[in-house]
Amino acid sequence: MIRMAGLGMVALVLAACSGPAETAGTAQAAGAAANVPGVPAATVAFEGGDQLSPKDPIVVKASGGTLQAVAVTNPQTGNTVKGGLSPDKTTWTSDDRLRYGATYQVVATAVNPAGAATEQRGEVHTVKPAGVATPALFQPASSDVGVGLIIGLKFDHDITDKAAVEKSFKVTSSPAQGGGWYWVGKREAHFRPQEYWKAGSTVKLETTTFGTAIGGGLYGGQDVSATYKVHDSWVAKADGKTHQIKAFHNGQLVKTAPTSMGKTADTPPRGPTPTFNGTHTVLGKEEHKIMDSCSYGVCEGDPGYYSAPENWNVRISNDGEYLHENLKTVGVQGSANVSNGCLNMNTENAKWFFDNFNVGDVVEITNSGGPQLAINNGHGDWAISWSAWQAGSALRG
Repeated sequence: MIRMAGLGMVALVLAACSGPAETAGTAQAAGAAANVPGVPAATVAFEGGDQLSPKDPIVVKASGGTLQAVAVTNPQTGNTVKGGLSPDKTTWTSDDRLRYGATYQVVATAVNPAGAATEQRGEVHTVKPAGVATPALFQPASSDVGVGLIIGLKFDHDITDKAAVEKSFKVTSSPAQGGGWYWVGKREAHFRPQEYWKAGSTVKLETTTFGTAIGGGLYGGQDVSATYKVHDSWVAKADGKTHQIKAFHNGQLVKTAPTSMGKTADTPPRGPTPTFNGTHTVLGKEEHKIMDSCSYGVCEGDPGYYSAPENWNVRISNDGEYLHENLKTVGVQGSANVSNGCLNMNTENAKWFFDNFNVGDVVEITNSGGPQLAINNGHGDWAISWSAWQAGSALRG
């Protein structure tokens, strides 16, 4: 039987196209294929339901004979549905992806041992959902990403049955490493392990949400998948008290540089601008960039407005935090925090971090005097404790 989403196993309700003889499966005999007394006609049955999930196949079965031909078409598109016969030629199963809200016309012919043919016609109707929630990747597939990789999915509709949706997600990694999902609002879910990904890991994300009822009359849209290759471990640790940033490559300290983080003092014309505490990851890089305070609402004419060209910019949050060169603060780098939230360095050190740190690499910031980095401010996922992360799963408990 074809399984219908949310329903039990039922027989297909056949729609007769030209009278009772077709749905009854009457043998059509002619010439060499004439009926032979004592040899019953073959019968044909379509298995499924009148509200078939499009991820389930159309199945045609013959009894008292074998299938000679099966044609399944979608008259709305003119497309033919592909499928194949079982080795004994008694079962035909579709192997094409079906559509939502579609009507498929089925014509099947079976022959009994005497060669008499039986033709059966009918229709299969797939479920018509109130809406289709389609997932998109939170992080595009990549063959070069750091150990701080955060993967996830964003839907284009609010999800009411998060548990049903979460069950349709699959994450595998080599070497094997466990992890968990955390829902960020009604449309977005992220996945990470308890600790950073192991260097050299291959991580694969797949969904099987298509055809699944996910609450509120919604069904899952087309599935997505992505593979990520994790490179060497690069972790920077910046301390707002020591005003130093240290870089570790595969666990070994390879660089120490003085830095100046965001100021915590209420200095005119702008108040405190502390750097966010917590684990950040690299989101992108730009060799040259105009840093403009209007990007966070302090525009030309406002107190504290600035617009300045900066070099060797490594972005670590959506709120405008970067590791970058700033020659104006070189005199206090290593001794005071005076920036507008970024981690300032001299030219040599800024370029070193630019050359060595890439998307997904980690920057851990402590003692900055600022609030914790939020999950929606870049990849603030790592700043959430593991117990709190586990509690964010729809399958908890």
